[in-house]
Amino acid sequence: MTKALMVVSGADALVLADGTSHPTGFWAEEVVESLRVLREAGVEVAVATPGGVRPTVDAASLEGNDFGAAVDAIADELASPLVLADVDAADFDAVYLPGGHGPMADLAVDGALGRLLVRFEAEGKVVAALCHGPAGLLSAVREDGAFAFAGRELTVFTDEEERQGGLDVPYSVEARLRDLGARVAAGPAWSSTVVVDGNLVTGQNPQSSVDTARQVAGLLARRG
Repeated sequence: MTKALMVVSGADALVLADGTSHPTGFWAEEVVESLRVLREAGVEVAVATPGGVRPTVDAASLEGNDFGAAVDAIADELASPLVLADVDAADFDAVYLPGGHGPMADLAVDGALGRLLVRFEAEGKVVAALCHGPAGLLSAVREDGAFAFAGRELTVFTDEEERQGGLDVPYSVEARLRDLGARVAAGPAWSSTVVVDGNLVTGQNPQSSVDTARQVAGLLARRG
């Protein structure tokens, strides 16, 4: 059975551009739908967070939908995630980074995640990131200072979607990825947009959750 490591943000707040603190965490749809699709496809998924902290669901991601029940159904699993720094890359075939604004606060600068991503990329293992999850890719800097995903095509929650969302974020993930040499492909705002570049699979927004997970599951299945 193929195994995937889902790295979920442990942050519960993001300091905005004006210096105020905004409550955040992981986006419910991105975690629960990705887990559902991957597991239905026969992929074994383990959840990890920085420090092994219990991740916080972004309350905004529970408004006007039924994802709260799905989050409750995995509450025990979320209560005892793996410690990210203790994870051995050799134990997994893929790494998957869901979003919410949380990754901008912790995964973007997490050294343990960066080392894991650099190794996965070097070995050609599947790397997937969704919505703000690509903020975690910013941590993937090689020993020579090079960004591990420079020159790769990917997508991310776009600046246009940030503007429409109305949150004054401290930095643009899209711009930082471009500045590091990634080739960002943006679909229409709020569309299900997934970009596959070899072993790298990225989804643009929550609406891309199912399609991103399906692409990952398919890629893993083809690799056997």
